[in-house]
Amino acid sequence: MGILDRPQSVAGRGWSRWLVPPAALAVHLSIGQIYGYSVFNKPLTRLLSGDVSAETGAPGDWTLFQVGLIFSVALFFLGASSALFGKWVEREGPRKTMVASALLFCGGFFVAALGVKLHSLPLVIFGNGVLGGVGLGLGYISPVSTLIKWFPDRPGLATGMAIMGFGGGALIGSPLGTALMGRFAGDGTLGVGSTFLIMGAVYLLFMLFGAFLIRVPADGWTPPGWTPKPQAAGGMISSHNVLVDQAFRTPQFWLLFAVLFLNVTAGIGVLGQASVMIQEMFSDRVLGAGNGVTAAAAAGFVGLLSIFNMAGRFFWSSTSDRIGRKPTYMIFFALGAALYFLIPMFGNMGSLSLFVAGFCVIMSMYGGGFATIPAYLRDMFGTANVGAIHGRLLLAWSAAAIVGPSLVNGFRDRQIASGVPAAQAYSTTMYIMAALLVVGFGANLLVRPVAQRYWADTRTPDPHPGDD
Repeated sequence: MGILDRPQSVAGRGWSRWLVPPAALAVHLSIGQIYGYSVFNKPLTRLLSGDVSAETGAPGDWTLFQVGLIFSVALFFLGASSALFGKWVEREGPRKTMVASALLFCGGFFVAALGVKLHSLPLVIFGNGVLGGVGLGLGYISPVSTLIKWFPDRPGLATGMAIMGFGGGALIGSPLGTALMGRFAGDGTLGVGSTFLIMGAVYLLFMLFGAFLIRVPADGWTPPGWTPKPQAAGGMISSHNVLVDQAFRTPQFWLLFAVLFLNVTAGIGVLGQASVMIQEMFSDRVLGAGNGVTAAAAAGFVGLLSIFNMAGRFFWSSTSDRIGRKPTYMIFFALGAALYFLIPMFGNMGSLSLFVAGFCVIMSMYGGGFATIPAYLRDMFGTANVGAIHGRLLLAWSAAAIVGPSLVNGFRDRQIASGVPAAQAYSTTMYIMAALLVVGFGANLLVRPVAQRYWADTRTPDPHPGDD
């Protein structure tokens, strides 16, 4: 039996469950770098011209739309691999899964570095998009599923602890990537190739640390002194388990699929182009010479969004333990729709502070949606197959990863082509995002407890004393 096999990672008596969050964070802070990927977009579009400050690239340079495909493909494969390998993750355990995630995600950086050197966009997409995306999917769901099993008494807090790391990945990745590109700017790739190699090596070490620290609870383990509450008639928290194939057939699964898809679509497109968007909406032409948002300031904006993305995952998921998952999503959709509707007005006013504040709140709820959905699934379907069910639901993320950036980039390009100034090219997209959130509000309103015919034969195990 190998060291990566599940039986080798079962926690012994006296092992503290509070060692699981650091293991999860080591992985999620690494793979969360994908949220800071936009700092590479401008340099990637100027590799042949060699001038990142140029208004237009040289003939043969990639366009922003083409470079944006890397982010979309990565998140598509995150969701697709989560759905495809969800059962495998549950069967093999978190250690083997997290090692596989580390090798794929970090190996993707090395392949992408070669693609940058050869100026081969397909190779960069294969590295950071396909290989990196599969690594993202495996690394994303495994710690979450494990934490839910360790913290049945506080599932929202548990998922928030793990997933806030994913949201905060850009807080490290964005300034690190910018600094490394500046340090190695003379490597012939504007520093991008060297940065990919270094970041791949650093993240590999952190992810392997998390993989070998992680443990799973022994069968039947529960926190000492904790007793599951019996399911109330019509209650939203079930004491029964629904297996993954049955859950896939319930209306609740597809309503939650729509909830996640719409919440993610409304945020991911903006997040993927945050650096470029704030530079275009608040350029020197808008604010006056010397007052526009610089590339360094835009990287700071991406980092700030990352802070709120990360903090929102912990704050909102913990809040959902107190007020419920359904009311939490009602807040996301109602407040989010209002803010998206107001964003164009903030831009027209030239109010950078209101623009930044609005997007910080939006990103907190975007992150909160990711952190709250596993606990929502646990409430609806129990803990038996929650990792596999979560994996399938992340197909909504895959779809949103295509739709969101396509909306933002597509409408931007069409608006600019028709003569609309770059600073005003995002207004239509913001109104569409607001409308999507209104639809999401309706989908969440329809969620009801899962019917008895979908329950599995086994209920949540009776509690017995265990070690904290």
